[in-house]
Amino acid sequence: MERLQDRVAVITGAGSGIGLATARRFAAEGARVVCVDVSAEAGEAVAQEVNGEFVACDVADEQAVRELFDGVVRRHGRVDIAFNNAGISPPDDDSILVTGLDAWERVLRVNTTSVFFCCKYAIPHMQRQGKGSIINTASFVALLGAATSQIAYTASKGGVLAMTRELGVQFAREGIRINALCPGPVATPLLMDLFAKDPERAARRLVHVPMGRFAEPAEIAAAVAFLASDDASFMTASQFVVDGGITGAYVTPL
Repeated sequence: MERLQDRVAVITGAGSGIGLATARRFAAEGARVVCVDVSAEAGEAVAQEVNGEFVACDVADEQAVRELFDGVVRRHGRVDIAFNNAGISPPDDDSILVTGLDAWERVLRVNTTSVFFCCKYAIPHMQRQGKGSIINTASFVALLGAATSQIAYTASKGGVLAMTRELGVQFAREGIRINALCPGPVATPLLMDLFAKDPERAARRLVHVPMGRFAEPAEIAAAVAFLASDDASFMTASQFVVDGGITGAYVTPL
């Protein structure tokens, strides 16, 4: 399929995981992909692979994000898709009883404030075009509580979800669709490092997934491509859940 033919797509956190898989999927569907990452090595590698462009950017830096989107429009003439996907989940983000203010503020800055910046500086370009699609990466943890808490991460993704709903409503009549992606646990390097190395920790999570496995990044990328495309033309301000059934489960199969 070439649903995204010649559309200019900006992907933050493009160097690995869901961002990397989405860069590949967008390119396969005909998009011109701008790969954004703090890691030059990872970002340049994926840009080269998908015949795209790499831009180094700390998305927690407001001026850097403004320059990112202004630069894309200068070089490519427009920005059709913004996949605001960059995020962190550091080990010092844990139960509220032990998580410090530094970890809390760092996670909120990268995971939520960066989405605020990316929307703030992408939307005006989309307004001039009269069209655009923004996909913000939230999480299934924005919809469910967990006894194995990562309190800052959970709060950060709840903020992304609420912000996305509001923006989706606000700009709907200007042709700009803004949706939140809520993936379940995904077999990314980040999650595998956090959970899968410890069989007990992995099992504690997988028991709640009706499908009995973590998602593959390419499966999440397929959902992002749908939201970015005209196939989702009547979707905005939505939470698009791709979670293997977690949020619909009470008792899962053995």
